[in-house]
Amino acid sequence: MAQISVDIERGPDEPASPHQGRHPNTCPVCSSHYRDDELVAALRVCRQCGHHFRLPARERIAQLVDAGSFQEAAADLRNADPLAFVDRKPYTERLTEAELATGLGDAMLVGTASVGGRPCALAVMDFFFMGGSMGSVVGEKFCVAADLAVARGVPLVAVASSGGARMQENVLALMQMAKTVMAVDQVRAARLPFISICSDPTTGGVIASFAALGDVMIAEPGALMSFAGPRVVQQTTGETLPTDFGRAESQLRLGHVDLVVPRAELTAALGRLLQLFAPSTDEPTADAPAPVPPPAGPMGWLRRLFGGAGG
Repeated sequence: MAQISVDIERGPDEPASPHQGRHPNTCPVCSSHYRDDELVAALRVCRQCGHHFRLPARERIAQLVDAGSFQEAAADLRNADPLAFVDRKPYTERLTEAELATGLGDAMLVGTASVGGRPCALAVMDFFFMGGSMGSVVGEKFCVAADLAVARGVPLVAVASSGGARMQENVLALMQMAKTVMAVDQVRAARLPFISICSDPTTGGVIASFAALGDVMIAEPGALMSFAGPRVVQQTTGETLPTDFGRAESQLRLGHVDLVVPRAELTAALGRLLQLFAPSTDEPTADAPAPVPPPAGPMGWLRRLFGGAGG
């Protein structure tokens, strides 16, 4: 039997990607390059053009919450690979490589924390673990975060960064979409707020499930938020898309997002929202009602929330 050998080469009409071989500390927009310490000090935001680099989950948590307040939950959850999936390499091998590269058991960290002294349950995704893809462990961890919110009577905050459902888990990954939506419904049934923060990228089965269901929807500047990427949509529809298709600014204009907040302002914005939604432990309860404050004008609540700003 003749042996078939196939060699694939890039043709002259297929230029190499401009980002191929780019150093991870080089800005993909303006090509500015940074040392590790410079990028960390700048919250991984380019000082020249404002591009927001992707953040590892633990670094995101360190930026977002009060120092020392994060208590991780469900840290021992690992995937059992019930499908024994193999593509170019076994799924279990891919999981091991991702865990060694990131130090995480899967693509989400969950637990409890406080922001500006206000408690919350937290679920943060890590794109560097297999593209932040959502499999059975990610779905279960999100449900753990929702359970913590309900049990403690605190808001649920999620930070999404994902390419979508994890193909190596097939239908089990798709089931997590329904599972996480039910977890959000559980939080709402308890009359607790769910704040969803979308970073670049939030796509596929994640934007099609819990990430799009926040009572307040926040996005970082330039974050891609669409089920499919612009190239796929353009090839499918044959239409020329706007340059900002699927980006946070476009989603804000179309009403899918409430706020687009630069990373440097994100902690303060989240703290104000938690202050609005979650009373602190020293605030009056029904047993000890607060005195009635004097009238503050029609926009007084907004001035108080934003420290004097507002109409």
